[in-house]
Amino acid sequence: MRSLILVLSLSIAATASAAQINCASGATNVEEFRYAWRLRGGVGWLAGLFFPNRGVAALKTTFPASGEHQISSELMMTPSDGSSGYYRYESQMDESGTKTFMTFHGYSWGKKMRKERTLFDYTKRLARLHRETTERVEDRVKLIPAEALADASLRDILTAIYFLREHATDIKGPIKTNIYSDGKDYPVIFRPANRDTFVIGGQNVNAVGFEIIDAPGGRKWEGGVKVWVSEDARRIPFRIEISESIASMQLDLQSVEGCAFMQARK
Repeated sequence: MRSLILVLSLSIAATASAAQINCASGATNVEEFRYAWRLRGGVGWLAGLFFPNRGVAALKTTFPASGEHQISSELMMTPSDGSSGYYRYESQMDESGTKTFMTFHGYSWGKKMRKERTLFDYTKRLARLHRETTERVEDRVKLIPAEALADASLRDILTAIYFLREHATDIKGPIKTNIYSDGKDYPVIFRPANRDTFVIGGQNVNAVGFEIIDAPGGRKWEGGVKVWVSEDARRIPFRIEISESIASMQLDLQSVEGCAFMQARK
């Protein structure tokens, strides 16, 4: 991911003023948010010479059906100019949203491709990583950090965003945890950020912000995440910002399909 982000400086800013919500349609265990994304920042114009710098995105979460015990989440970003390619995150977690079972991120733009998937075996305390690039294929096995086993704090980008949505009313100050990215775990801090107001369906909706930043004193994480979620029961993520190194990407909410998050929390 780092190799892409160095050229793909992602930064996501969302206006969401034209967003519409539809809580009556779709499967009752599926939730989907649709966004417009664009690159921003000092090198965004340069990244646009080699990669798409704007497009559409969908954040889809599938909650367990009867007899199932796993939540699946996917963020897919594609260009808006009709060219082929994608940038994608995937996650699988337990039904309480506290333990990450699988994490994936990958991209394919032009002749460049990178895919990385990690499966977590908590019984054996092992992380099994499979990485594919245009140049090579690699398989590795690593130990899961002891602190991640102790408090189930090993999360990736999507499971971290889900955690912030789930606990939006409980997070009053900094929380130290871990982010798993590029085959490594990084100590980070979840903390409240500024509030904002968004417009959806012609109504103003208050949203609370959260951010994930590098925690001092450990392996340095070059990334960062900000998300603003509505203060009502829907916990709509109006704006998501994902940063890596010198890159920054913004997603702007356009529409909401279904309200499975509310159903899952009942």
